[in-house]
Parts: sequence; C-alpha cells; structure tokens
Amino acid sequence: MDEAARLLGGELEVGGRTLADIDTVDAWLAYLRFGRRLFNVPNTPDADGLLFQYGTYSFDGPPAFTLDLIRQFEVADDRGKHDHYIQVHCELRYGLAPALQALGSFNSWFFHDAGDDLDEWAQRLSERAAWTTIRRFKPAQLRVYEERL
Repeated sequence: MDEAARLLGGELEVGGRTLADIDTVDAWLAYLRFGRRLFNVPNTPDADGLLFQYGTYSFDGPPAFTLDLIRQFEVADDRGKHDHYIQVHCELRYGLAPALQALGSFNSWFFHDAGDDLDEWAQRLSERAAWTTIRRFKPAQLRVYEERL
C-alpha cells in the first residue's frame, strides 16, 4: 500500500504521457488498471474498495465539477483491529460547464471481497448517461494524492 499513489501515477503516465496530456477516458482506464492490482490488506470486509464519484465541490478552492476516482485501503493495527483508511485519489477537475453541473452528484463503490466483478462494475458506470457527458470534457486539472482517514 505504501506505493499505491506511485503505482496509480505510473498507470496514468503509461506511454510517456504527462498528467497534463491525459483526458477523462485515459484517466478512467488507468484507474481500472490500478484497480485490478491486488494489495496486502486486512482480511476484513470492505478492506479494499474503489469509489467512483462526481459532483460540483469546493473543497480547497473555487467550485468545480470534479470526478474523483478513489482507491480505499483499510489499515489494521498490530492486533489486527481497524486503525485507519488510506485513500488514493485520481481527482479530475473540469470547471463549471453547465452540462456537467446539470449532472448533480453520484457515487458508486466496488469492493474486491464482495463477490462482484470489477469489469461489470466499470461497464455499468460507463453505460450511465452521465459518463457520455463527462468523457466529452478534458479536465482542467488532474491530481493524484493520498490521504489518511
């Protein structure tokens, strides 16, 4: 898990591209490749999850439509009990295009241990009408970062 943000960044930069060159579909495909990697996580329910979420937010600056692709890992203490979560974000910001703002907000989780198929989850998301709108836009900013919760 210590290398998760670096691994996601590597997936995004496949082919020698920089983050500034990556469009929405490129970021989505890189996120899915990253999502297929297995990590050593505690043997507890929902210890390794992927989150697809979007909406108009102003967390640390002016409001912007944001697509946030997150991988969340549970971290246990020495006794195997929950200690905290690590979230690795691939955050795409688009500005305030009316077509994007009209989408409202949405989120969907996938957990590796839940018996679902990652490719089926991804397919369901890419079939959403909102995805057709989002993928037409190039992000104004793409950021990869990690946070502890």
